[in-house]
Amino acid sequence: MTTTRTAIDPQLYGELVRDAKPHVITNEEDNVATLEVISRMMRRGDPLSPEERALLDLMVVLVERFESEHYPVSDASPTDILRELLESNGMKQKDLVPDIGSKGVISEIFSGKRAISKHQAKALAARFGVSPALFF
Repeated sequence: MTTTRTAIDPQLYGELVRDAKPHVITNEEDNVATLEVISRMMRRGDPLSPEERALLDLMVVLVERFESEHYPVSDASPTDILRELLESNGMKQKDLVPDIGSKGVISEIFSGKRAISKHQAKALAARFGVSPALFF
């Protein structure tokens, strides 16, 4: 039986922080670099260690703070946000099949017949390097 460790080892966490060098994000270059680190961590196949999870949470907070100050979100719906993310990344709806499911499900989401599920929101957040909360 394998037990999952939940306590954070200060030495391991310190090493991760030293390597990642998280800091208050003040410009788009730092934001993009932080998003790249977040994306790599979220795409990894292995579960994150407690130290990695803590670092990931910290980096997400830093990005959310920067983006809320520099890119305020209007009263856009989750679908509007997803449309904007697709457009700004040069993607089409069909590119979301691996994240959302079938073309039919994607069509229902964009037509307003279906909401984005929690699982889909997490997958979209990982793909675009944004908070899953944008899709609720």
